[in-house]
Amino acid sequence: MPEAVKVTVRGRVQGVGFRPFVYRISHEEGLAGTVQNNMDGVRIVWEGNGDAIEQALKRLRAEKPRLSRIDEVAINPAGLSGLSDFQIIDSDRSGKSELVIPVDSAVCDDCLREMRDPKNFRYRYPFINCTQCGPRYTIIEELPYDRVYTSMKGFRMCGKCAEEYNNPLNRRHHAQPIACDACGPHLTLLSPDGETLGEHEDALKGAVRTLEKGGIVAIKGIGGFHLACDAANPDAVARLRQRKGRPDKPLAIMAASVEVTQRVASLSDEEADVLQSPEAPIVLLEKKDSFSDVLPEALAPGVRTIGVMLPYAPLHHLLFDDGNYLFLVMTSANPSGLPILYQDERAVHYLNRIADQILTHNRPILHAIDDSVVRIGSHTPFFLRRSRGYVPDPISTERKVDGIAALGSQMKNTFALGRGSQIFVSPHLGDLAAVESMAHYEETLAHLTQWMGVDPRIIAIDRHPDYSTREIAERMDRQVIEVQHHHAHLVSCMEDNGLTGECLGLILDGTGYGEDGNVWGFEVLHGGASGYQRLAHLRYTPLPGGDRAVTEPWRNAAAMLISLLGEKGKGIAAQLFPNQGAALRVIERMVAMKLNAPLAGTCGRLFDAVSAMLGICKVSTYDGEAAILLSECIGSHGGKIEPYPYLVTDEKLIEIDFSPMLEQIADDRLNGLPVAQISLRFHETVAVACVRVIRKIYSRHPEFGKRVALSGGSLNNPYLAERLNEWLSASGFDVYTHHRIPCGDGGLCLGQLAVAAEMQSGK
Repeated sequence: MPEAVKVTVRGRVQGVGFRPFVYRISHEEGLAGTVQNNMDGVRIVWEGNGDAIEQALKRLRAEKPRLSRIDEVAINPAGLSGLSDFQIIDSDRSGKSELVIPVDSAVCDDCLREMRDPKNFRYRYPFINCTQCGPRYTIIEELPYDRVYTSMKGFRMCGKCAEEYNNPLNRRHHAQPIACDACGPHLTLLSPDGETLGEHEDALKGAVRTLEKGGIVAIKGIGGFHLACDAANPDAVARLRQRKGRPDKPLAIMAASVEVTQRVASLSDEEADVLQSPEAPIVLLEKKDSFSDVLPEALAPGVRTIGVMLPYAPLHHLLFDDGNYLFLVMTSANPSGLPILYQDERAVHYLNRIADQILTHNRPILHAIDDSVVRIGSHTPFFLRRSRGYVPDPISTERKVDGIAALGSQMKNTFALGRGSQIFVSPHLGDLAAVESMAHYEETLAHLTQWMGVDPRIIAIDRHPDYSTREIAERMDRQVIEVQHHHAHLVSCMEDNGLTGECLGLILDGTGYGEDGNVWGFEVLHGGASGYQRLAHLRYTPLPGGDRAVTEPWRNAAAMLISLLGEKGKGIAAQLFPNQGAALRVIERMVAMKLNAPLAGTCGRLFDAVSAMLGICKVSTYDGEAAILLSECIGSHGGKIEPYPYLVTDEKLIEIDFSPMLEQIADDRLNGLPVAQISLRFHETVAVACVRVIRKIYSRHPEFGKRVALSGGSLNNPYLAERLNEWLSASGFDVYTHHRIPCGDGGLCLGQLAVAAEMQSGK
C-alpha cells in the first residue's frame, strides 16, 4: 500500500545542491513527489512504498551534500495525490523566513579539474562554480535562494549552462551562480584612475605581469578587494607597506598549495585540513627556521607566526597557475579604520595611490565580507575572526531569543540577531569610529534583519556611554538593555559551550567600561546570564592622555611605575625612558593631579606596560602590537619558573597588585637580563596569580562550583591561554574556552544577546 509524507528540512539546505540531491535519491528509491525551496528551508513530498520512504529519510542525513547542515527534519503524514514521477518545483516565497543563508565556499576539486581541462568549455574560466562551491552570502539579494534574487540575475544563461542547470542529475542543477565565458561575468583590468587596460584573458595576463614585476594589484575576490604583491619580493612588500601606511602589522599571505606552505611554516594535520576546508580561512602557522630563506621577515616582523590561506576562488588559482611566484601577499584593501572595499568606484577612489592596477569583474558583490582567521590549539580551531565561510551560519541555543538584537562592541565589531532558538552572528565589521564604518554596519544590520525575518523588539548594547552602538540603538527606537562588557564576555563563553546556570569567569582583555566608571579588563566574576558579581580585579593605575597611553605604551608604563612605586617609580621610569624627560614630568603632574588620566586595571594595558619597559614596543602601530610582540619573544621553558613577587589582598573584592613584579622586572631589565627570560617569567607570574585568586575564591565560596569560563581578547595569547587551562585543570577546575566564536570583542554580541534573553524570560 503506497504511503505519502510531507518532509520539511531546516538548516543550511539552500544553495548547497540539496534539491538535486533529494531528486537523485528519490529516483533511486523509486519515489514520486516534489521538492522545493521555501521560507523554512526545503519541503519534500514523497509518495511510494513505506520502506522506500524510510530508506530515503535515512539517506537524507547520511549522504547530504558536503556544504549542507541539517538542523531539523519534520515529518508529517500526507494524503496520496497519485503522483507518478518526482519533480523539482518552483520556490514558495510565502510565510515568515526561517532560512539559514548559505555561506561562501572555496572552489571544489571538480570545478578546478574542469577549469584546467582544455577540452572543457569552462577552461580557464575564473568564475566556475557548482552546487558544491562558489559565492553564496555575498551575491544574495533576497530569499529564497534563486538566481533571480542574486547578483547573477543580469546574466542570461547560454544553452550549455541552461542544459546543466535544468538537468537534475548534473552537479550544476539549480546552481544559481552557474556561468561560463560565453554568458557570465568576466575580468577587467583597470589603471589606478579607472581606465580599462584589458578584459577577459588580457586582464588576467596583465595582472600577472604586474605581480611578477613587483607591482601591487588590487584584486576583487569573493567578498571584496585584496591588495596583492609577490610575497617573496622584499621591495614589493616594502612598497605595499609604505603606500598603505601599515609599517609593522603582519600581512597575510596566500600560498599556491599545502606543499608550498610547508616550505615556510610547520603544518599539523589539523592545520592542513582547515586550510583545505570549504571555509578556507587564514590559519596562523608557526614559521619554520627556514622562513627567511624563502620569504622576507618584513611580512610578519617580530612574530613567530604567519597567517596563511590557500587559493579559494578560481581566479586565485589562475593567478598562481600563470605567475612566476609561489606566495602572494593578500591583505584587505580597505584604508585603515574603514570597512572592506567591494565596489569598483570606491576601490578606484581609495586605491589609486596604492595599487598599480585593479583587477576587477562585473559580478556585483552585494555583501562584503572579510577573510576568517583561525589558529589551531590542542587540535581545536580557535577563531580570531569569524567571517567568510562561517557567516551567517547560526549558533543554536536553548534560550528564547526571538526578536532580540545585540549590537556588539566598538572595536572588532560583530552584531547578533535572535530568531527562534538560533543566534546569527554577523560578519566581522571592524571598528566603528568612522562614518563609513557606521554606514556599513547599519546596512549590514538592515540586510540581515530582513533576510532572517527578524524585527528586533529588544536591543542589547554595551554600557559604555560613548560607543557608537548606543547611537544606533537610539535610532532603532526599541527597548534597550545595557550589558556590562565583561559580563557579556563571561556569558558569551558560557553560551559558546552551552553552559546554563552560573560559573566563575576569568576575563582578560584590554578595555571595558566598568560599573564604577573605571576601565576594567582583568576580572574574576561569578554569574551567568541572569547577573554577575565582581570578585577580583587588577589594581587600578592611571592612563595619562587616555587613548594616547594605549597607542604609546611607554606612557602607560611610566604612569604605572609612578603611581604604584612613587618616587622610586619616577627614578625607574627616567632610567627606562631616558629620552622622555619633559614628557615624564608632564605625566607625573597628570598622575598627581588626576588630570585626563582615567583609572584602568586591564590585562592588555599590563602587557603593554611590560612590553614598553623591556624596550620591545614603546609606540604601537597597530592594535595589540605591544602585547603581541611581548608574547612572541618568550624564551624556551627550561623547567619550573619562579614567579615574580605580587600581592593579593584579603578583602571581599580581591585586588591583584603587580607592583612588586614591575619593580623586579625593571631591575632585571636594567641589569641586562635577557628579554626572552623576563617575558617568560612575566607570563608565568600572570598565570600563577590568576589561578591563585580563583582557588582563593573557591575556598571562600565552594558553592560557586568548579566551572571556569575563560574569555577576553588577551586569551588570544596562546601561551597565557594554555598555561591557564593547564594549571586550572590541574587544580580540579573544569575549564571552558571559546571554540565557535572569538574570545575577544568579536564574540561579545553573543553574550549580550543571551543576557537580554534571560532578562526577558525572567519578567
